[in-house]
Amino acid sequence: MSETIKNHVLSLLEKAKIVLTEKEIEQLEVTDMGLGQIEIEGLQLVTYINNENYCAKELILLPNQTCPEHLHPPIGVLPGKKETFRCRMGIVYLYVEGETTAEPSTAPPQGKESFYTAKKEIALKPGEQFTILPGVKHWFKAGKEGAIVSEFSTTSRDEYDIFTDPNIKRV
Repeated sequence: MSETIKNHVLSLLEKAKIVLTEKEIEQLEVTDMGLGQIEIEGLQLVTYINNENYCAKELILLPNQTCPEHLHPPIGVLPGKKETFRCRMGIVYLYVEGETTAEPSTAPPQGKESFYTAKKEIALKPGEQFTILPGVKHWFKAGKEGAIVSEFSTTSRDEYDIFTDPNIKRV
């Protein structure tokens, strides 16, 4: 993991007054989704707990960083992941399937527009939250200061996520 990215993430967490244990810092996940342009498309996250009933994470986005469009499908008889995003710091622009927002605040990464089909914008500021239902395509992007989002969800099975961009490798 790039020390520069890790240090930036730790400074964002410190700014938000979110304290991590040494073990959580060691387990901080940094992913560029296999695209090789982490500052444009990627995600940093800390998983506090993920068991057969629920999951809690911090999603940390660098300034203007986008987490690519994806959905959480059903797995066998289990429904896909239902997740609530609560903004802790910065602003996060969440896009979900639904009525297109006429004048969105931001845009997908340049040249990647065809991989971003969810166009209903929900802008979350600190203290605001939104619940994403299972099977709903969504993507999100931080504002110019970066953003931290607490995720509370049903069990996370990231390996089953379906991304719109076929070039993404998320393990």
